[in-house]
Amino acid sequence: MALKRYPRSVYDVGDEPDPRFSLANERTFLSWIRTSLAFVAGGLALEALDVPVWPAARSVVTAAFLIIGLIVPLYAWMTWKHNERTLRQNKQMPGPRMAVIISVLTAIAVLALAIGLLIGVE
Repeated sequence: MALKRYPRSVYDVGDEPDPRFSLANERTFLSWIRTSLAFVAGGLALEALDVPVWPAARSVVTAAFLIIGLIVPLYAWMTWKHNERTLRQNKQMPGPRMAVIISVLTAIAVLALAIGLLIGVE
């Protein structure tokens, strides 16, 4: 009797890949989840700690970090599913789609925080 695994949209497609590839895909998923938790923790810490930052910059960066922390797990799940289906169909793996967007948003948030620190110190 075959095991029924979730999500069926992944496991009902193609052939079982080498377990090492599936485990690597899972580790990547978990890395994105850790990244999401770091963004949420950073946003919360920025609000909870008494950092001498211009209040507008603090609000913008906190919101940006929390939004990124919300988007990343959704991206992680969709990417895991897509990659696992790709492995099962023995197709070429896609490149990262959201990594550039997350990197740019992070850079903008850090720049806003740096400017907020300069304004907040004066």
